[in-house]
Amino acid sequence: MAYPPRVFRVPALLLALLPIAPAIGQVAAPSPIVTDPGVPSLAGIDRSAWLYKGSDLVQDPAWHFGTLANGVRYAVRRNGVPPGQVSIRVRIDAGSLEETEGQRGYAHFIEHLTFRGSQYVADGEAKRVWQRFGATFGADTNAQTSPIATLYKLDLPSATQAGVDESLKILSGMIAKPAITQQAVTGERPVVLAEQREQPGPQVRLSDASNALFFAGQPLAARSPIGLVPVIEAATPASIQAYHDLWYRPERAVVIIAGDMDAELLEQLVVKNFSAWRGVGPAPAEPDFGQPTAGHPDAATIVEPGIPVLVSAVTLRPWHFNADTVTFNQRRLVDMLATRLISRQLEQRARAGGSFLQASVSLEDALRSANITAVQVVPAGDDWAAALRDVRGVIAQAMATPPTQAEIDRELADVDAGMRSEVETSRVEAGASQADNMAAALDIRETVTTPAASYDVFKGARAKGMFTPAALLASTRRLFQGTATRGIVNLHAADPAAPAKLVA
Repeated sequence: MAYPPRVFRVPALLLALLPIAPAIGQVAAPSPIVTDPGVPSLAGIDRSAWLYKGSDLVQDPAWHFGTLANGVRYAVRRNGVPPGQVSIRVRIDAGSLEETEGQRGYAHFIEHLTFRGSQYVADGEAKRVWQRFGATFGADTNAQTSPIATLYKLDLPSATQAGVDESLKILSGMIAKPAITQQAVTGERPVVLAEQREQPGPQVRLSDASNALFFAGQPLAARSPIGLVPVIEAATPASIQAYHDLWYRPERAVVIIAGDMDAELLEQLVVKNFSAWRGVGPAPAEPDFGQPTAGHPDAATIVEPGIPVLVSAVTLRPWHFNADTVTFNQRRLVDMLATRLISRQLEQRARAGGSFLQASVSLEDALRSANITAVQVVPAGDDWAAALRDVRGVIAQAMATPPTQAEIDRELADVDAGMRSEVETSRVEAGASQADNMAAALDIRETVTTPAASYDVFKGARAKGMFTPAALLASTRRLFQGTATRGIVNLHAADPAAPAKLVA
């Protein structure tokens, strides 16, 4: 369940280390409202709630869902925050993990090329059209490529039906038929290469080194979306087009819209502009993202004086799809509370003074590649080994001794207060945030629901008595069991003995 975007997931410390989802709600659709003779009817459109298939979570009634005959799915809703704005997202379920070795960087390259020219606009014209609609490129018009998806984003600050219609037409042409010409490739290649040159910095180098260690043996270990310079330099229109034709397909696309406009009108505009799209050739097989396995190095070091000395350690387990049900989320709440309890103990130790300034534990699903318990430690000085020993001592104590009911009740009170606040402020959540949350839920194949429904899931878990000392102890022990445990240390000066010390 994504609320928002994944309410029961502890905020991932690993985000800095990773490159940039019987169904309910399938009731009979209301009679479509045709607001304009030029806008198609919704008759014949499968308007079932595809997002909730296999889930018993309460469907957020504000979202309208549909699947076009060609496979394009949509999720749209009315949201008047801020007034007049409409936020559009088009998500393609393809990123750098879909690339072969000879295509590393193609997903990101295509993201650039789509904004140059396409089926309905000449080179550079899309940006000028959206500027006339009040959008600023970069702030309101942008895209991002991750290992598992490419997301195109547009926020129209003063949207009209005509403006949304024209924007969806442009976006549909960009996605389905970008102008991957020699002129476009030659013109955009220096921009992509400049990003590749400018991106490396301490955080990126740490991210790359961490990925290489943590996901050894899996594609994610070496699939940064920025790609490789030799591959980008050798890319041709034909080779880029081949990647596009293989992965940019209607059935891999989701159009997400949240904004100050009638939801059924938004549905009709999606139908009007995306129904004609047809995929090229047969659909590809889903890529294998692999699973964490033993037999790879357990430790690594990197020297980056520009960022603090720190230790990041992970316990890895295979990632599996789980139906996003009430029971699944309640069990995950128990795990979340277990990480909170340990992090609270670590925070108290840090405040009392000692070997580390900061330490915490989190639970995360890493891009459909692994389920991870992550520990991050920032030592008080350069003695990272002493800090790690102390942190591991706290974790060992948590694995040996159940928390007190008073400790549990304190964390539950904090979670309760936070969720009540989300319920109370949900009416003023911006449409752009809701659109982004929906896209994030699709990344990990989860659903979205209302803040009130999420709060009910939490209260239901409390009513079942799921947060007992014994249950939290069992969860803590599970969190530190897995296929492999690996760690990396960032140092300010090279230490050849550090990897062996870390393993020990």
